[in-house]
Amino acid sequence: MNGLWIIVILAVVFVIYAVSVYNGFVLLKNRATEAWSDIEVQMKRRYDLIPNLVETVKGYAKH
Repeated sequence: MNGLWIIVILAVVFVIYAVSVYNGFVLLKNRATEAWSDIEVQMKRRYDLIPNLVETVKGYAKH
């Protein structure tokens, strides 16, 4: 009987550990996705500013 309880407790501990590790991986994946999204936003912002910079340079080139 005691052996059965030990096996059940070990199984429960293993399941809790596995769920914890899985949740950690999901958290890391979400952080990586969020970081890439931030990079994409900054790149889009940079590309949106390039036409304004070109127009400004053209304006100063006329002087």
